[in-house]
Amino acid sequence: MRTVKNHLYEQVARIGKSVASPKRLELIELLCQGEKTVETLAAQAEISVKLASAHLKELRLARLVETRKEGRYVLYRLASMSVADLWVNLRAEAEERLVELQLALASIVEHGDELEGVDRAVILKKARAGDILVLDVRPQEEFAAAHLPHARSLPLDEIKKRLAELSKEVPIVAYCRGPFCLMAKDAVGLLRKKGYRAVHLSDGVAEWRARGLPIEQST
Repeated sequence: MRTVKNHLYEQVARIGKSVASPKRLELIELLCQGEKTVETLAAQAEISVKLASAHLKELRLARLVETRKEGRYVLYRLASMSVADLWVNLRAEAEERLVELQLALASIVEHGDELEGVDRAVILKKARAGDILVLDVRPQEEFAAAHLPHARSLPLDEIKKRLAELSKEVPIVAYCRGPFCLMAKDAVGLLRKKGYRAVHLSDGVAEWRARGLPIEQST
């Protein structure tokens, strides 16, 4: 009987081992935004394609990610949305327990930039009414895969040349891939310098979905 119990725990430990790597966690977070090629994942995680492939192999062995072929490309995706929930819950637990992580997060976003404690349903209601503009500053393909309701896509690298499209009369709520992503922070800083009222929403699509809130896709 002990042999059976040991085997059961060993199987569960495979999941723990597969996510016991900072880069593999980052790859999971990137895949929360939608399916991607290994080349794209390597570039966004700032590692070599060879290393990205090795990390993805480990995630596949743990059945956390899957692949499909499209022409000559292999696209990686999360095996299910429960993997995204695993990432969100693991990160949230680490933030709750680890002072070091709390301090690191505090250094990312200046005081007053985050909508911490604000009811997300209120944000949704205001966005629907046009009282605020929810701005998705991720790459357009990530927006197409999944985005917050009523959000508008305006990738960070395009904001400067498209500022004229934004009204200064409507407050802006900018978001990207989640609490560890810096694109929304950079967007808010740029917008404020140009006279826009902008704040940073730490949620990404994975966090929003984990809260039980709706997600939209571009058709």
